[in-house]
Parts: sequence; structure tokens; C-alpha cells
Amino acid sequence: MKSLYSIILIVLVAVNFQVAKAEDGYRLWLRYDLVADPGILKSYNKLIKGWIVEGDSPVIQSAKKELDKGLEGLLGHKVQSFTSPGGNGLVIAGTPSGSPVVASLKLNDKLAGLGQEGYLIINTKYRNKKVIVIASNGDAGVLYGVFNFLRLLQTNQPVKSLSITSAPKIKIRLLNHWDNLDRSVERGYAGLSLWNWETLPGKLDERYTDYARANASVGINGTVLTNVNANALILTKDYLLKVAALADLFRSYGTRVYLTARFSAPVEIGNLKTADPLDPDVIKWWKAKADEIYSYIPDFGGFVVKANSEGQPGPQDYKRTHADGANTLADAVGPHGGIVMWRAFVYDNNVPDDRAKQAYNEFVPLDGKFRDNVIIQVKNGPVDFQPREPFHPLFGAMPRTPIMPELQITQEYLGSSTHLVYLAPLYEECLKSDTYAKGKGSFVAKVIDGSLDNHKLTAIAGVANTGDVRNWTGHPVAQSNWYAFGRLAWDPYLTSEMIADEWIRMTFSNNQETLRTISRIMLDSREAAVKYMTPLGLHHIMYSGHHYGPGPWVSRGRQDWTSVYYHKADEKGIGFNRTSSGSNAVGQYFPPVRDLYENIVTCPENLLLWFHHVPWDYKMKSGRSLWDELCYTYHDGVKTVQLMQNQWESIKGFIDNDRFETVKTLLIRQERDAKIWRDGCILYFQTFSKKPIPADLEKPEHDLDYYINHKYTDIPGIS
Repeated sequence: MKSLYSIILIVLVAVNFQVAKAEDGYRLWLRYDLVADPGILKSYNKLIKGWIVEGDSPVIQSAKKELDKGLEGLLGHKVQSFTSPGGNGLVIAGTPSGSPVVASLKLNDKLAGLGQEGYLIINTKYRNKKVIVIASNGDAGVLYGVFNFLRLLQTNQPVKSLSITSAPKIKIRLLNHWDNLDRSVERGYAGLSLWNWETLPGKLDERYTDYARANASVGINGTVLTNVNANALILTKDYLLKVAALADLFRSYGTRVYLTARFSAPVEIGNLKTADPLDPDVIKWWKAKADEIYSYIPDFGGFVVKANSEGQPGPQDYKRTHADGANTLADAVGPHGGIVMWRAFVYDNNVPDDRAKQAYNEFVPLDGKFRDNVIIQVKNGPVDFQPREPFHPLFGAMPRTPIMPELQITQEYLGSSTHLVYLAPLYEECLKSDTYAKGKGSFVAKVIDGSLDNHKLTAIAGVANTGDVRNWTGHPVAQSNWYAFGRLAWDPYLTSEMIADEWIRMTFSNNQETLRTISRIMLDSREAAVKYMTPLGLHHIMYSGHHYGPGPWVSRGRQDWTSVYYHKADEKGIGFNRTSSGSNAVGQYFPPVRDLYENIVTCPENLLLWFHHVPWDYKMKSGRSLWDELCYTYHDGVKTVQLMQNQWESIKGFIDNDRFETVKTLLIRQERDAKIWRDGCILYFQTFSKKPIPADLEKPEHDLDYYINHKYTDIPGIS
């Protein structure tokens, strides 16, 4: 006769399976479903008999709720909470200052150096009883530790001999929402903005809480609510009260709120005649505005500013520098503990010889001239979130000024929410690039975590891919990019493989074959997209409006917004000459990086056309001509998508049907659009090369005019 425990287990597994079948993706990676492996579940239930979290702060209350919810879901029954420890198997969480139990364990030496957000998770004994302790110096650290502990259970890790210490390597880890006050989202592909300004501050949707939970689960501790193309109205009282309501909620998950500041706000909402940052009245206005903001939001994080770029107002309108503008705002928020993140994505109305050089040219002369609470926000590459770019030359080039990276989570140039593209390899490629700013080993990660130049102010930003669609991000796998950004923001030295493993286990399944299959798909996806969109260093050859499809033929409008400006294809060859004989963008890098890119032989082939104008007959490492290599690479990208389809089909029945069918449908669309990219680009570039497509490759289905005139009618955010 089966034991009662076995019968209950069978029932719970059956119920869990039924719930999984109806999965809609809303829960993200925080699903907390019953542990599927009976042996592992039994071991967890043997080790975990109850929990105690001491403390009364809002953040500690969030930790209590999460631990209670997570343990009940994962272990299959309500796990008792205690007010004081007694027997074996308790999970004890708290700080030495807020928890007498944690204080009695005398963990100060182990907690030293972990700060307020770091934590430790250990198996130890309390009054000769076996316990699991989650401890931190700060309440936020306790919350992060609880999430990590639940992650261990979600991913079926052993918890019998834990000895984990973890602390964020970057101080400020935030999402940048390009959300407008009318709820539209610039480069957003998952519906409307999360922030319903019409119903705030009175109504706080439960989705706001789940958003904060998701961020805290990966250590994101800040959110910029508004678009970098800022609207000054967000700084008016009516909107600040709405922002304050969100800030009050987010605070309980360790998250601070930031806003984008429109540089011309003193004129637009302050009735001043100028926004000159050195004008005394303007300085006074910004200080008064900062005081007002902090009266509503005491822990307001500060401002993000886009200035003198793409038509946005800025200090150069008054013949002032970026430092002048940033410092005025920094002086306003500084007394309150706020910071200013001043974006280096700049280009003015004058078309430069090479747009990739402009940020470096404008900011390097200002090194050391910014206030201590200013940090320069730099995109990962020197142009604009391209499928592949070299790392931005500003990393390492301003040793007296803190630098933070801005990464894309939304897939503006990588298939929006339609293509399956796991972005962690893109992030990792940038973070692990060696700048050689102080010799070998001067990685971008060391620049941004402050260790290279001993900066205390460190930050990282990701442009969010969330919206009001039920599953948050549109494509189910796009959730992994939100997750991956958070994990790398906490520790920029993690690997894409490790992060994918965690996310798949938490989001889909711990089944080994399912895990391996989805991991292969994810890890190959970014390279596939590069190949069928912009291989061999091509860049900025997308459709000029929505950026979704190919547009290498785009030639109208501002020159450095066109495609022909970047690929420079002609009868001789293709590619942008950025060597010393061209724009000399290579001169912005430190040797030996500069020398590596300068030499056509040593330049990595995946960046070849970024730095060199290369003859069509140039012999590549494969032995093929450049033209043939370009054709084969475009085809390889499509073939990888087709392989991804087959791999996904192999896990049918191993995950819930709803998400399986959603991804399957999107992969069909991705294959279709990858072919459009491939065939449109090959046919267009063939008009210059005058060379045949290799005989063994599939020929385009249509002529060039078809691809030039093709319209998309089924792509979220662009139709």
C-alpha cells in the first residue's frame, strides 16, 4: 500500500501538470511550481521544516512574503513560519541589527565586505539544531538572499551544504524605460507602457508589484520610468505625485525611482526665458525642482539626461559643454544623495565624417570636469545597439570620470519581440572585451565596476523590453533578456551559458534534454541573427522607419541616418574604412586593439566591414572571396533558424503547450523574415559586386524590387 506522502505527491504532481498546461508566461521565472523530481522534493521537505524572518521594514516584509509563497509552491504544502527557532530544518533570514537570532550567530566577519545588498547563505547550527541561514548587513540583501535561495530550489540544486556569499559588483543596476506619458513605448514591442498615468496615484495595479518582484529577484535596484526623449511634464506636481505612488511601492523591493529630465524644462514648465545651465535663475530653478521632487520621494535616485542628440535640447544650445549641463543638475540633486546619468549618445545637426567617433570626440576632452555624482552613460558600441559592434572606445578612455554601459534589452535592431534572440552573448561580448586602457586585462567589466580606475560610483542600464501584454515581453524567450541583464548587472563576469541554464530551469523545465535543447537554441540565436542581418561587420542597414527589416538601399534623408553611409558598397568593394587611411576611428582605441583593427589581416572577420572597405575578391580565412563569404554567411544564418525550429519541435510535450505553440509560430515568422533579410541584402549588394550567387546556395524567391517594397503587417510595434 502506498504511503500517504506518496499519494499526496502524485496528486500534487498531477495538479501541477494541469497548471503548467495553462501557462501564459505572466509569472516569468518566478513560477514556484512543485519540484517535479520526487527524490529532490523529498530531500527538500526533509531539510526544510519551517522558516523565520525577523524584522519589520517593508523590504523585510517582502522577503517574508516571497519565502512563504516560494516554499509553499515548490514544496507542495504550507511551510510553517515561526516567531522563534526551535527544531531542525528552519530557514532563518535577517540582519544582525534586525534579527536577534542572526545576531547570536556572530556572522559579522563573514558579512564584512558584503555591503548592504550582499548576503550569505549557509548551513549551520543554532542551539545544536540544523538550520539554513540567509543573512545580510541590510534588508535589501536579505531579500536578494531569499530570492537566491528560492532559485536554488527552483533549479534543483542541493541545499544540504551551502556556503554562498554574493554581493553586487555594480552599485546601481537599473532599467531604462523608453515609455511616454501617453503610454506609447519608443522601440517597445510588447504593448503599452506598464505605467497607467491616468489611474495613478489612486490605483496601484498588482502588476506593479510583480514587476518590482521580478526586478528584485535578479538584483535590479532602480527603474527609470520615462523615455530619454523626455517630456518636461513629468517634473510637474501632478505627475510627481503619480511617480511618488510608484516609488512607495517599489521601495518595499529595494528599488529606487529615477526620471529623465528634459534639459529645456526651465523654459517649458518654469516660465524662464532660458535653460542656460550657467544662468543663476536656471541654477536656482533646478535646485528648487530637486527639493520639490525629494519632498515627495525622499529616496529619489536622480536624473537620466539625453542632451544635444537627435534634436533634443542641451547645453550646447547655449554654447556650454556637456559638463556644464550635467553639473548644474548634479548640484541640484547632490545634497539629497541623487546622481545624474548623462548619456553619451550624441550627435548634432552637423553630419560628421564618422558618426562612430562623435561621442569620444565630445566627451574625452571633458574627462575630470564632471561632478562626483555624475556618471556618463555609454552604449555598448559606438553607433547604436547594432546586432554586432566593437566595444565603445569611451570605455577606458575617461579614467577620471565614472562610465556606465547602456545595453539594449528591447530588440530594436534584432527582430523586436518576434525573433528569438538571446542577448546575453552580446552583453558578455562587450563586458569581456579588453580595452587595454591600463594594459592587458583592462576589461570593459573592470571599467564599469570601478575597479580599473577606483571609482565608487558605478552603474549599468538596460533599455527595458516590457509592456502590458500578458507575458510582459511578447516573445516568451525575450523574458530571458530581462533576466540576463539583471544577473550580469549583479555580476558582469557571469557566463551566458550559466544564466541560460538558470532561466530555462526556472521558466520551463529541469528536464535535462529539454534544458540542453533550449540552451542550444538560445546560445546560437544571437549569432544566427547577426549572420542573416549584418554579417562580417556590416551595420545600420535596416529599414529606416521601424528598423525591423532590411534596408541597405536606404539613401534618402540625413546622411548618417542612411544605410549607404555605413556600408559604402561600390563596384570595388564594401565596408566603412575606419583605419588611419579613412576616418581613423581605430585611433580612438588603445594599442594593441587599435593595431588589431587597423590591419585587415588581423581584424576579426566578424568586424571586418566595420573597419575596412574590402574588395569583393578579397580572400577570406575560409579561402572564399569576400562576396562568396557574404553569401554563405547570410545563408548560414537562415539555416540556423531552421535548425532552431527543428530543435524546438523536439521538445513538444515536454513543456506547456501554450508557450510551445507561441514560440513555434514565432520561429516560422522568424525564418520567413530571415530569408527576406538574406535575399534582399544579397540581391542589393550583387548590383555592386556583379558576381553570381554561389551555385549551391538557394536563390532568392523574388527580385530586388519585391524586397525594397515589402511591407510588414504582422509585427508588434511597427504595423
